[in-house]
Amino acid sequence: MQITETDTEGLKRTLKVVVGADELGRRFTERLGEIKDRVQLKGFRKGKVPVPHLKKVFGRSLMAEVLQEAVKETSSKALAERNERPAMQPSVSLPEDQAEIERVLAGEADLAYSMTFEVLPKIELADMSKLKLERLVVAVAPDAVDKAIGELAERNTTWKSEEARPAESGDRLTVDFAGTIGDEAFEGGKAEDAEIVLGQGGFIPGFQEGIEGAKAGEERTVTATFPADYPVETLAGKEAVFTVKIKEVASPVRPAIDDELAKTFGAESLDKLKELVAAQIQREYDAAARQKLKEALLDELEAAHSFELPPTLVENEFEGVWNQLNQSLQQAGRTFADEGKTEEEARADYRRIAERRVRLGLILGEIGETNEIKITQEEMRRALMEQARRYPGHEKAVYEYYEKTPGALAELRAPILEDKVVDFILEAAKPTEKKVAKEELFPQAAPAKA
Repeated sequence: MQITETDTEGLKRTLKVVVGADELGRRFTERLGEIKDRVQLKGFRKGKVPVPHLKKVFGRSLMAEVLQEAVKETSSKALAERNERPAMQPSVSLPEDQAEIERVLAGEADLAYSMTFEVLPKIELADMSKLKLERLVVAVAPDAVDKAIGELAERNTTWKSEEARPAESGDRLTVDFAGTIGDEAFEGGKAEDAEIVLGQGGFIPGFQEGIEGAKAGEERTVTATFPADYPVETLAGKEAVFTVKIKEVASPVRPAIDDELAKTFGAESLDKLKELVAAQIQREYDAAARQKLKEALLDELEAAHSFELPPTLVENEFEGVWNQLNQSLQQAGRTFADEGKTEEEARADYRRIAERRVRLGLILGEIGETNEIKITQEEMRRALMEQARRYPGHEKAVYEYYEKTPGALAELRAPILEDKVVDFILEAAKPTEKKVAKEELFPQAAPAKA
């Protein structure tokens, strides 16, 4: 085998690989020997077919198999000999001249093919201990626990039927309704035994207002208007008239927040329930704090490393996020103009996102490889079990999917490895801790400013 580098441009490499006709002939002879004792042709006993006749019958197809195996083996050997780290599977180009292919198949010429690929860039890793990181720490406030337990109590609310009292805000009404627009019924405009809690919303403007103060057994005619931005285009902005029958009015009966309530949730007492709830909230805070810390870590890593990116990796990543974006816009019935951007601006933004993802993926991969960070069989087993638990009753199908689908286990392995690498970096960086209020951890939870 002869290897010649014919093109080098940035991270792109093109090699010419020549496999001699003698080598191909040796492989072909070995292949004939493998099938000689198994082949049975008309007029010959099994294993007694003369070699010249075997060549005449099977020669061309066997040589095609030999060429395929030779390309696979020699291309891998070429990469190993040059110590190349391809960013993805090399592209192999066989001779285009059919006459030349025929000579190779006939064993009269060497096989010369080219392989093109992009190599992974050399990454000089930054000193992880010098990364400036800050871990946000939020303590669970007593009022947060009280609020969470109040919500648990709310879920245990029962309903008491009110035979004669007019419906008030907070009451649950069970109704039948049928709506029309211009005397025409419309899809989704009819229901039986629909439950509506007054004051909770969820219906088009005017509907709940139209049944306030109603009593069980009463019928009402309610006029309501669909919002102009209603997702069903045929209904948006339209006025509808509903005939509504009130079948039941029920008032809420909320349980007392005491030891008895705690026992319904498996706790020994209210104090124990508060401890359990506080621990759960703390886990949520810690998870949110870790996510913020991870985002800051990735920003620091990106800023600390600069190297050329394999164009094909970037293009593949871009195509993935771009297609996902277009599908989301199409499903939502929106355009780039609705997002306040031109398509060209959006392309530029998502190209930068793709570049960031590829760069960070290469950095994390290099850190993992350099520091020999591995995933154990036990970690993979737990991840697979966790994935199966998400589909109760279909666990066997999940296991079969990961067993039979190429690349599926790699997708399961990737986030585990990423988390382990992040933990390794955090151990080296030793982030400082900063105590903050919940609103800094969850900015959306902060009250709106005037």
